[in-house]
Amino acid sequence: MQKYGLNELREMYLSFFESKGHLRLPSFSLVPKNDPSILLINAGMTPLKPYFTGREVPPRKRVTTCQKCIRTPDIENVGKTSRHATFFEMLGNFSFGDYFKKEAIPWAWEFMTKVLGIPEEKLFVSVYKDDDEAYDIWHKDVGLPENKIFRMGKEDNFWEHGTGPCGPCSEIYFDRGADKGCGKPDCQPGCDCDRFVEVWNNVFTQFDRQADGTYTELASKNIDTGMGLERLACVMQGVDNIFEVDAIRSILDHVCKVAGVEYGKEYKTDVSIRVITDHSRSVTMLVSDGVLPSNEGRGYVLRRLLRRAARHGRLLGINRTFLAEIADTVIKNFGDAYPNLKEKQDYIKKVISIEEERFYATIDQGMLILEDYMEQVRADGSKTLTGEMVFKLHDTYGFPLDLTREIAAENNLTLDEEGFHREMKAQKEKAREAHKSKEGSAWEKDLFANTDKQVKTQFVGYTQHTCDATVLYIVTDNELRDNAQQDDETALVLDVTPFYAESGGQIGDTGIISNDSFKMQVNDCRKTEDGKYLHFGKVLSGSVQPGDKVVAAIDTQKRKATERNHTITHLLHRALKNVLGEHVNQAGSLVTPERLRFDFTHFSPVLPEQLEAIEDEVNSKILENLPVVIREMSIDEAKKEGAMALFDEKYGDVVRVVSAGDYSKELCGGTHLKATGEAGIIKIISESGISAGVRRIEALTGLSAIEYYKNRDKLLKEASEAAKTQTEDIVKKIESIYDELKTAKKELEEANAKLVRSSLDSIINDAPEVKGIKVAAAKMDGLDMNALRTASDDIRNKLGSGVVILVSSKDDKVNLIVSATKDAVAAGIHCGDIIKEAAKACGGGGGGRPDMAQAGGKNPAGMDEAIKIAREKAISALS
Repeated sequence: MQKYGLNELREMYLSFFESKGHLRLPSFSLVPKNDPSILLINAGMTPLKPYFTGREVPPRKRVTTCQKCIRTPDIENVGKTSRHATFFEMLGNFSFGDYFKKEAIPWAWEFMTKVLGIPEEKLFVSVYKDDDEAYDIWHKDVGLPENKIFRMGKEDNFWEHGTGPCGPCSEIYFDRGADKGCGKPDCQPGCDCDRFVEVWNNVFTQFDRQADGTYTELASKNIDTGMGLERLACVMQGVDNIFEVDAIRSILDHVCKVAGVEYGKEYKTDVSIRVITDHSRSVTMLVSDGVLPSNEGRGYVLRRLLRRAARHGRLLGINRTFLAEIADTVIKNFGDAYPNLKEKQDYIKKVISIEEERFYATIDQGMLILEDYMEQVRADGSKTLTGEMVFKLHDTYGFPLDLTREIAAENNLTLDEEGFHREMKAQKEKAREAHKSKEGSAWEKDLFANTDKQVKTQFVGYTQHTCDATVLYIVTDNELRDNAQQDDETALVLDVTPFYAESGGQIGDTGIISNDSFKMQVNDCRKTEDGKYLHFGKVLSGSVQPGDKVVAAIDTQKRKATERNHTITHLLHRALKNVLGEHVNQAGSLVTPERLRFDFTHFSPVLPEQLEAIEDEVNSKILENLPVVIREMSIDEAKKEGAMALFDEKYGDVVRVVSAGDYSKELCGGTHLKATGEAGIIKIISESGISAGVRRIEALTGLSAIEYYKNRDKLLKEASEAAKTQTEDIVKKIESIYDELKTAKKELEEANAKLVRSSLDSIINDAPEVKGIKVAAAKMDGLDMNALRTASDDIRNKLGSGVVILVSSKDDKVNLIVSATKDAVAAGIHCGDIIKEAAKACGGGGGGRPDMAQAGGKNPAGMDEAIKIAREKAISALS
């Protein structure tokens, strides 16, 4: 049997099904589109759900793909075994109402035996126990003897996921040989041992499961084939597990080289090597699809994978960032199959390196917290870190459970792991509840499920602002209706429209739909997945019903304002790349008539001088009045021309390329100006961070920018009048007022200090003495912590031997300080312990060393009680 590499097998499969009339589609992004039921694509057919349900029309009735997938439920087992992985590739051939079992089964056999050359005696098949049709095709058409066909039950050979499309399966098994089996006489396909490996799964989607558990026959039957590429490669290369497959072994070898270890010598070392190998693939693929590390959703999945890999790097003795190096090998092995890996290589490595550096900083911070927890546990006379402590280390500081366990053991402490898992379960249940309502939503039938999918709204808004149209559907209260009356909040679907539907960050148009007996104010416009435009609004007068002729007219002023912001968003994107670097990529946008918002990948705040340079560059391009040219071309042509595309955007075969002179070129379906000069001006009004590695700029153009400058000018004039100076002298005047205030404040502080010093003698004289050590305690007025500390030092120096307890309030904030001389500490005083209890009376907390401690509080009313508590604890400690 000839050995084939993983990349060869992928190409052989896709080419084979292309020869059978299938359209080869590239892998969809790992980030699902319009499917809130999942965080990440976890199966080959998942991105194709809309085609199976009929919500979208497939580009062809026969499709083949190799889909990137990520699953993390078994993440704790990854590394511990050589079978588990988080990233995998699924080969698939799909039929949407075209061919069925008669074609799918023989093709599967042909590929396995003729193309790959697997000996027939090595292959066995299974069918669902009641699927006589599939059984007969295998036996009579393909020619398999009956002893090679096994009928199996619903658990093994029937695919379903909640309600919706489902059906029986037929699987192909590879016999690895008796030496891999359990030795039982009844060992056969389906046995739990390692002898028979399932490599091909044909799902015959022929039923629709109802909510009551019954099944109805689908009018349009589908084929959904799934075959794990890595598993197939194991069979073809004669290796025992995915980590031995050529392309993956290359990554594993690189990990060993960086760590200076050898694979296969020691179990714990092998676990860490496998974790890094697998997680590096997942991390690299996720970042290439635009996912960034965060504390929620898919960003958290990425962060967890990356940090787990980094943690295992430390266990191997790698005490530096290294995952970006491993990503290079991932890209080298998979870049031909997934070109965006090569296109984004520098960006991918940058994101990985920054997150890895942050993790190491977090680990160090977590160590300080863990040490504090261990000290608390010992002080309480316990030997167990609570589940809450362990969970907080894990959840807040990204501290792995195994690391906490290891360090605790080194300090003769244990963990309440049951309590930790309770906290984890509670968190998961909250997340599950939050997503419960969304489960299965990608399979639900939409409002227009029973309407003609070929009926779409024709959009003419690129060139027309008004058009004649016919009402196709009326939607009120999420139901199709036969009319809409005055004051109804409703949505109309038209056959033709000039209204732009919200897409690509640009909001929907507003305007009027009317005829002689009807008028509706349109407040928004959106489109369905199959191309029907919904015009949302309120009926102002009259009534309307399907079939009525109407005139649709957009609000041209708002459209123009929106176009200013959209075109300038493109210029801003280019300027950001020019000033900050090519790693900048769009991470989101919002374009409205009032303003633009642009989210982009960058790993630190944009400096004021950089922001000024960006704004100046965009304004210079506006003043150049560059022509804005829009052309349609194939996606490949657009990329060859250097047009910028978004990470997670799904593009068709033909795309619109929007160019502003030779300066900017992007793929975009939005509406735009004819020339950049129509924007007038840009004014950036804010720059901020919205998540790890993502920044946000908000800006104004055109009339909104002019209004902004007018308001600022008005504010400046009002400030000048209030300061009794000319506008051009306002800064000098403010500096002068500030200097005067600073001088006055200093004089006041000096006066207070004199007043404090004059009262020190009385505080010392009133101090009780315990075994030769004085305890001086007092409440002082209006002192901040610095002044209070100075007073404490003065009293302590004058005492020679004693304890000083001072409390003061300023601006409704309480400041407490306790200090002691060396002999007082030797006699039993611990200032940190004293202040910890005293501060509670003021609603605060604090701590410190035996000889000095300070605290803050929020309740000035408790100051007398705080002094009382501190004095009593000091006297008690000395007694």
